[in-house]
Amino acid sequence: MSAQRNTLSYLKWPLVVTVIGLGLSGWLGWATTGTIPGLVSFLVVGTVLAALEIALSFDNAIVNANKLEEMTPVWQRRFLTWGILIAVFGMRIVFPLAIVAIFAWINPFAAMHLALTDPDKYSEIIGHAHGPISAFGGTFLMMVALKFFIDEDKSIDWIEMLERRLRIWGSIRGFEIAFVLVIVLLICRSIPEHDQGIFLTSAIMGLLVFTMVDGLGTYLDNIAGKTAEIGAKGGLGAFLYLEVLDASFSFDGVIGAFALTTNILLIAIGLGIGAMYVRSMTIMLVERGTLAEFRYLEHGAFYSIFALSVIMFLQSLTHVHELITGGIGMALIGLAFYASIRHNKHAA
Repeated sequence: MSAQRNTLSYLKWPLVVTVIGLGLSGWLGWATTGTIPGLVSFLVVGTVLAALEIALSFDNAIVNANKLEEMTPVWQRRFLTWGILIAVFGMRIVFPLAIVAIFAWINPFAAMHLALTDPDKYSEIIGHAHGPISAFGGTFLMMVALKFFIDEDKSIDWIEMLERRLRIWGSIRGFEIAFVLVIVLLICRSIPEHDQGIFLTSAIMGLLVFTMVDGLGTYLDNIAGKTAEIGAKGGLGAFLYLEVLDASFSFDGVIGAFALTTNILLIAIGLGIGAMYVRSMTIMLVERGTLAEFRYLEHGAFYSIFALSVIMFLQSLTHVHELITGGIGMALIGLAFYASIRHNKHAA
């Protein structure tokens, strides 16, 4: 019973946000359409958006938990409070508005006006930005996954034959960068010529942002022990890394949400509900030490990240349904979870 109460305690705020969010979804449906079917439709879409966000971001929760274990309690709290505000308001509202403002060459207030008065046009602009967003997010996430697998300090392997070879190849300086650039060039040659320039620029920006954020985090962590003030900055490096990682995970969910609705407020509500569950899962994984108990769970998350990066690249060529994306991620994590349980039984 104690374990059950503890589990429910992690779900307290997500459930509160779910009730409030679905209530706002229903009210928004009534205010928009003035009909009961419209109200029910908005409720259903809000629920589906929340489920979509959870499915797409479960691996994000595992990676967040892994990084949070290295952070001080102060920075853990800051990430779990400020981070949720950035995730919900920054990525679910400001990010789509910023895309429209950049690609339509209008100011953010005009983008907000367009989202509220002409959602179809707003969705069309978001759709045109899908290619560059996929290039940036795919590059960043592929670098995240490769960095985990080529780490020479990694002592636990799930798929030993593959992961041992990756560590050997990773000893070659710049291997992961060369690998990602080859993928980018192959995709670039397969898309229309007029889209190649912006695709390549976005991919290089993704590589540049990863290098800067990862380098900053490493630098701050290396000097973290010198003074208390600099130690806090070490937490800042990890905080920045997690925020950029969160943003990359959010790209797919935000873009996919426009396939269900063009109402930016409903998208923010639905994805915001899902983000609360992801944050709660992160807290539970950290406090219960789940990653240490299930030794391959982290591996499953990074395989899922690599699969997501490949899918994001493929979306520059063709549409991949969000259910497929979420299903692959959940399947890989599920297999890792099952493998961890089998290992624990054999060890016992």
